[in-house]
Amino acid sequence: MNNNPQPFGLTEKDWEKASPEQRDWYIYNAILSMNARLTVLERKGWLHRGCAFVGGIIGGGLAAFGIKMS
Repeated sequence: MNNNPQPFGLTEKDWEKASPEQRDWYIYNAILSMNARLTVLERKGWLHRGCAFVGGIIGGGLAAFGIKMS
């Protein structure tokens, strides 16, 4: 993998040198990559909701006892 900070490992030089057809493929692959990442995140939605719920319970309990965390 490329060690540059840009997503999908594509540099500005690569983009400038690419033909219109190659650019279309770069865009297509970027969309497929984003779709795969979002699919993984959507599957883990229950975990995020569960952590938020538990955090709310803990925060509510601390607030009820007047404990300040800062």
